[in-house]
Amino acid sequence: MRKTMLSVQFIDSMSDISRQDWNEIAGTNFPFTRHEFLQALEDSAAVTARTGWQPHHALIYDDQALVAALPLYLKSHSYGEYVFDFQWANAYQQQRLDYYPKLVSSIPFTPVTGPRLCLKAGYDEQLIVQNLLKAIQQLATENSLSGWHLLFPNAALSRQLLRLGAPRRRAVHFRWQNNNFHSFDDFLATFSSRKRKNLRRERQKIVEQDISIETLTGHQITPAHWRQFALFYRQTYAKKSGHAGYLDHAFFLQVGETMSEHTVLMLAKCGDRYVAGALSFQDAEHLYGRYWGCSEEFDSLHFELCYYQGIDYCITHGLKQFDPGVQGEHKIQRGFQPYYSYSNHWLKHPGFHDAITRFIDQEDAHIDRYKAEATALLPFKSNSRSP
Repeated sequence: MRKTMLSVQFIDSMSDISRQDWNEIAGTNFPFTRHEFLQALEDSAAVTARTGWQPHHALIYDDQALVAALPLYLKSHSYGEYVFDFQWANAYQQQRLDYYPKLVSSIPFTPVTGPRLCLKAGYDEQLIVQNLLKAIQQLATENSLSGWHLLFPNAALSRQLLRLGAPRRRAVHFRWQNNNFHSFDDFLATFSSRKRKNLRRERQKIVEQDISIETLTGHQITPAHWRQFALFYRQTYAKKSGHAGYLDHAFFLQVGETMSEHTVLMLAKCGDRYVAGALSFQDAEHLYGRYWGCSEEFDSLHFELCYYQGIDYCITHGLKQFDPGVQGEHKIQRGFQPYYSYSNHWLKHPGFHDAITRFIDQEDAHIDRYKAEATALLPFKSNSRSP
């Protein structure tokens, strides 16, 4: 048997590797590790050294053959990650040490659990991970980087890194599970009576405000639709945070052109004018709610566009899960169940690495309690099909 000869290389742009070569490793089902998605982030200048997201992706070769790949960024801040380490950065600063730049493996601005290490079939993932971690640690040491952070990997990869000395941090997010429902009313039948009435009342408010919903997929979404949605997104971001958001019209237009099979755009109309929109991505089994925006405020419209329409879409198209995005206890009463998400963290400084390991260990008990409390608040009847 030929001995595996692994080497790790780093590239500063998705343009440095062909779409075909990357997607042969990453696959084309999960939208956020596709070459097209990561390239659109670069082409629209959402991820650059100027924005604090310098691409530095890892490619793993067996001799001359590409066998694995990992999205990787040099970060000069912690924004757009959704795993909060600002306290860690402050602790470094208090000790007159530099926390930035750091290495982050994530899908920028996309806190969705899923594949991070893209691996060719037939290769030993444990061996690949060991070599990759060693190369990243060497990169950090040679370039004065504080460490490496892997955000929202699947559970199996997170466990492997935990065994290799990269502590695993947990959080609780919420997602909807399709238990073979035939309709939205079928799903509502699993609720207790009072919770069911509350949800129906919210949906009725949409009708009373003369709002209709258009659901567009793929090439049904025209450039005019993308311009309208980008405006909603940037207006809403500006109202919430004072800046126009991480993404622009060019990004949305490009993913609409290159990844049309994944895009689901829901637009709300009041009379004859569009007033809000929600963009999701889909794969063979999941719907991922990603971006939302509006030009006017309407009672319960956010819940309708970002939650109920997504549930309806999953039931109609036989999708198994709906991940509506991070945060928000208000999802619980609407039937989104708590689940663990993961991140792994390796810090080059031994003292800080040990301190953060202890912090994560202490935090774990709070995370378990929070998940148990959230589960107890779910709206389902005890004999329903949703646990």
